[in-house]
Amino acid sequence: MYVSCIPLPFPEGAIFYPIFAGMYTHKKSLGQHFLKDESVIKKIIDVLKEETFTNLLEVGPGAGALTKHLIQLPGIDFKAVELDEEKVDYLFQKYPALKDKVIHKSFLDIEKPFDQPFTVIGNFPYNISTQILFKMLEWKEDVPCMIGMFQKEVAERAASKEGSKVYGVLSVLVQAYYEVEYLFDVGNECFDPPPKVQSGVIRLKRKANALNYKSERAFWVLVKTAFNQRRKTMRNAVKSLFPAEVLQQEIFTKRAERLSIDDFAALTHLMQ
Repeated sequence: MYVSCIPLPFPEGAIFYPIFAGMYTHKKSLGQHFLKDESVIKKIIDVLKEETFTNLLEVGPGAGALTKHLIQLPGIDFKAVELDEEKVDYLFQKYPALKDKVIHKSFLDIEKPFDQPFTVIGNFPYNISTQILFKMLEWKEDVPCMIGMFQKEVAERAASKEGSKVYGVLSVLVQAYYEVEYLFDVGNECFDPPPKVQSGVIRLKRKANALNYKSERAFWVLVKTAFNQRRKTMRNAVKSLFPAEVLQQEIFTKRAERLSIDDFAALTHLMQ
């Protein structure tokens, strides 16, 4: 096979690789680090196969490391969302079955891709990974399961329990609606190019029972206010949200990181 060596105008800092009849680049601006370890890919696919679903959305397929397996799943309505036009063209060339199945937009900007419930999977771009989880919460009624690769720090925050140093707003708001399971670590050598950080795979499964809170808005306001000054006791951090006599309760002597999700939910009923 002949690959042309004529210089091409790639973006500054991009790394390009000859693939079949063309090339694709790794764009740092989009946080692109493509998974290449087949044993890790198999583990992720095996986790997905434990779930029951008919609609599946892949976020950030990149060069298709997961996609090549996902499109072979029988009886599944599959879609992928990819911002990078170059990767969209590459995927169409390599996997013709993807025609009309790729949404060429940022995941953060798309509308709900299915009318029925759908599962989400992906090696998520690290530069917007927290935003991706919050976008998922907007769709929580339609997404019973999400399996994904995140920067290890974000994966640990999403899965951490009260008392942990990394337990915070993300932990509470995600776990208010989903059981979060930290599945396994993934080393940076499993990617091309290797990121400077470690990665982790987590699974979110929607909880069967809703939290008993006053309102979703009250819950979110309380959690964000409490962790905005996490070094302070709850009495000082959230004093604007409660009557003075309520603030005398013992729970307000604790810091936010010591409160469980159920604790936050219960407190919303006492808010003024």
